[in-house]
Amino acid sequence: MEQQNRKFKMIDVLYLLMMILPIVFLIGLKILTSPATTGISISGARIYFKLPMPIQDLVITEAQINSWFVMISIVGLCLYLTHGLKTQNILRRQHLAEWIVEKVEKLVNDNMGEYFSDFGPFIASIIGISAFSSLMTLCGLFPPTSDINVVAGWAILVFLLITYYKLKGGVLNYLKGFTEPIFVMAPLNVLGEIATPVSMAFRHYGNVISGTVISVLVVAALQGLSAMVLGWLPGFLGEIPFLQVGVPAILSVYFDVFSGCMQAYIFAMLTMLNIAGAFPQEEYEKRRQKKLLKAKI
Repeated sequence: MEQQNRKFKMIDVLYLLMMILPIVFLIGLKILTSPATTGISISGARIYFKLPMPIQDLVITEAQINSWFVMISIVGLCLYLTHGLKTQNILRRQHLAEWIVEKVEKLVNDNMGEYFSDFGPFIASIIGISAFSSLMTLCGLFPPTSDINVVAGWAILVFLLITYYKLKGGVLNYLKGFTEPIFVMAPLNVLGEIATPVSMAFRHYGNVISGTVISVLVVAALQGLSAMVLGWLPGFLGEIPFLQVGVPAILSVYFDVFSGCMQAYIFAMLTMLNIAGAFPQEEYEKRRQKKLLKAKI
């Protein structure tokens, strides 16, 4: 029994390290590779290296590396929460894991219906990777959600799922939808179809990057104001930005924590509503019944 408990704790430690070490590695990587800067610096994801390709070089950026390490940390968290599942005398982490599963399943069933009940893991993944990516700013790291390429990739994946479920009603039914309510509306309907992933990507990206820019500008302004108002203090006291004390933390709570988690929830909600709204259930049931009749004949 003691040996089993020791083995259980060792595996727990490995999962915890799997959560923590990627973030520690990214912090160290940023410290070692970031160039020295003075004053305000607002820039996109840094380019680490390029891989030569036949048509165009594949650029590996800070956003891509951070995204992969966020996913590794999330996998470690999931493994930790689900380690040692039992039916009796369950651990607190199992209570938390079950609560998360119940809430996600309820969210999916309420917004997408029973047909999409298996979408729980996908929606949980979207919320998790988006929220954790935005929260990386708390560690001083570049949030992948501040890169339009990352968020656009998520939006394109959602767009492919929307198209896939629209086609479940048949190709002709899908093409007919572009001519409704009248044929001359086809060009606008095509633009509306393309606008879905574009609006999802830019909404998420814009809200995250705007919070980062506002935070940096406010902090820089407070530093200048502190030097102007309190610069008369003797010695090193005049160099301390007293007016910055507390304000960046408040901004971080809103822009990094609240806004980041809210944008993750909104992106997941738009994903669910767009996919469920695109599914022509009546046409799909008709096609399914026809196939069943043909199979019987």
